[in-house]
Amino acid sequence: MASAGGGFATTVTIKTEGTDLSGTVDSPRPLKCAKDRKIVVYKQRGREQRPSRDNRIGDDTASLNGNRYEWSIGNTGIDGKFYARAPKTAQCQADNSRTVRTN
Repeated sequence: MASAGGGFATTVTIKTEGTDLSGTVDSPRPLKCAKDRKIVVYKQRGREQRPSRDNRIGDDTASLNGNRYEWSIGNTGIDGKFYARAPKTAQCQADNSRTVRTN
């Protein structure tokens, strides 16, 4: 069921191993909102996430791995604070992951 905000909920996660960044995307409607979903990774510049101002590092398309839709941009080679964003689509809400730090 679509929410009052328009579109189905989406949840994006991010994890780090060194400077490798990857994560998952999930939704109550995974075939509409997780399968082949574009995920954009940003390097956070300040205290808050601001996709319009933060540096875009890379992107990937979520694909099914086992029973989860996963994404990965691999080794960025840079340290800092990062987050992943699933932009809004016609049927799905946008979501940002938590911020993680590499070092």
